[in-house]
Amino acid sequence: MPKRYDQAYFDRWYRDPAHSVGSRADLVRQVTFAVAVTEQLLCRPIRSVLDAGAGEGRWQPLLHRLRPHARYAGVDSSAWAVARYGRRRNLRLGSIETLDELGLDGPFDLVVAADVLHYLPTPVLRRALAAMVPLIGGVAFLPTFTRDDASEGDHHGFQPRRASTYRRLFAEAGLIAIGMHAWMPAARAGELAALERAVDA
Repeated sequence: MPKRYDQAYFDRWYRDPAHSVGSRADLVRQVTFAVAVTEQLLCRPIRSVLDAGAGEGRWQPLLHRLRPHARYAGVDSSAWAVARYGRRRNLRLGSIETLDELGLDGPFDLVVAADVLHYLPTPVLRRALAAMVPLIGGVAFLPTFTRDDASEGDHHGFQPRRASTYRRLFAEAGLIAIGMHAWMPAARAGELAALERAVDA
């Protein structure tokens, strides 16, 4: 049965104490980290953020608190989430593999796809990366679980790929790893010190 990203889905995984994964404190740390890494590499405060697979746009209020003047754009395939939070959090309906068709005002300093890519079949993942990479003006923060991770939460549709597969697909798309789920376009590799790059295991 296809997964439905309706109110029941978001209530179950974000608000039901019996099933919800990740606390607000976890999210705050994640957002703060992504902003800090991006600003360290850009040597300035971030000005724009694209959240691909944004869901309810939970990153938006936290980003606004950290950087009130940064522009946030969220994209999600959930009609319910966009109808509920779209105007308040600047969400628009769309899919991660068609980012290049949405008329987004990129590139963005920070591009986020948090806990999204491990649900995409490989052909869709390739299209998503191809659409995303040209929009990355600084850093891509792409938290993604592999078949070897003891992940919690929604496993419906999870694609059990190896870490090496993700590294290969990301590299083919033109990304280089800088550690802790953060990536940069390979075209900007010259801006990194040697030890700022992650070493493939």
